[in-house]
Amino acid sequence: MGLSMNERKAVTREVGKRYQKARKREKGRMLDEFTKLTGYTRCYASYALRNLGRKVILKTKWGERIVLTGNMQRKVKRKKKERIYDQKVFMALRKIWEIEDYICGKRLAPYMKEIVPVLEIWKELTIDKETREKLLKISAATIDRLLVPERKKFQLKGRSRTKPGTLLKNQIPIRTFSDNCLKAIASKSMICQTGVKTNQVL
Repeated sequence: MGLSMNERKAVTREVGKRYQKARKREKGRMLDEFTKLTGYTRCYASYALRNLGRKVILKTKWGERIVLTGNMQRKVKRKKKERIYDQKVFMALRKIWEIEDYICGKRLAPYMKEIVPVLEIWKELTIDKETREKLLKISAATIDRLLVPERKKFQLKGRSRTKPGTLLKNQIPIRTFSDNCLKAIASKSMICQTGVKTNQVL
């Protein structure tokens, strides 16, 4: 059974201190023993022991430099994306959506370039230049995503469906096929042997 993650980290801390002070031949022997014990690949084991307790500088795709101290994993800190469509855009979008009778994003997106100037002319919409540019280039998927909380407010809650029961069914007279058959049988039984049918019907 292999070592747990905490045990591997403890072994890495102990071996890493001696590995960084050892000579080249000793490092090779220590690396062989370390890989057998932890199950790490030789490349990763060398990286973990070599950079233990040191500052590791990583470059992200955005050109930033991140300094990691004592980190044995090559993790890159993700840059938090700035929110493009802020509260101003959401408020203006919601108002346009209400004016257009709550249509979907696919219908509203191509209509934005036409409706926004008209609403501004008639003072139905008052927005700044930055918000206006964002509304004109907003996509249908973004419109639907921003309006999800508003759509939930219009969903019907507590829908109930009528379940079948026997109480009302028994109170309603229904003429069935069996009733007609009984009447036909009763009529045939009243026919005389002479072939003359009587007027009596059960």
